[in-house]
Amino acid sequence: MEHQLKQRSQRSDVAFVLGNGKSRLNVDPRSFQERGVVYGCNALYREFAPDYLVAVDVKMVNEIIASGYHRTHQVWTNSNKGVSSKANINFFSPHKGWSSGPTALWFASTHTYQTIYILGFDYQGAGGKFNNVYADTFNYKKSTDSPTFHGNWLSQTEKVIKEFRQIKFVRVIEDGAFVPDQLGYQHPNLKHINYHEFKLNYPEVIYNN
Repeated sequence: MEHQLKQRSQRSDVAFVLGNGKSRLNVDPRSFQERGVVYGCNALYREFAPDYLVAVDVKMVNEIIASGYHRTHQVWTNSNKGVSSKANINFFSPHKGWSSGPTALWFASTHTYQTIYILGFDYQGAGGKFNNVYADTFNYKKSTDSPTFHGNWLSQTEKVIKEFRQIKFVRVIEDGAFVPDQLGYQHPNLKHINYHEFKLNYPEVIYNN
């Protein structure tokens, strides 16, 4: 299928891009569906169907295909000979060669929203360990494993922020969370807010704490 904007995305000037860092557990992602367009990554499909699901790891893509999720929902990935089926799968062409989270952020940005909220992009590990909602599940590392290198995620995210200067990016983080130097004040179209501040804008969202 061609890279095209789903009609449903016209309902809002706001998008939510959900990574799978543990900070995302502060909110119920289903709360966003009537408030904007939702982009998610990888195993998010196991519990919630975003408007667009992005997965670039072949093992993850094949898990999604085996589940049948792709038959009724939009799944986007990179062209790869290891993908078990091309039916009902959308391929980026050309693809970025990036990780799933930054790819989802870039994809959302091409749809020209006024504001994009970024949640679950924690970058660093949690307590020096692997930081992911789906740790200890199929196709994921163990929660006791060392953190995944995040330098590529950071550089890819920064490239999106720089490319789409007309979009207001808002990264939602926990109090005292890691704010990388690469994503600092040099980017006037990016700001970081905590969940308390986010709740002031979206009090009707379901919060888990």
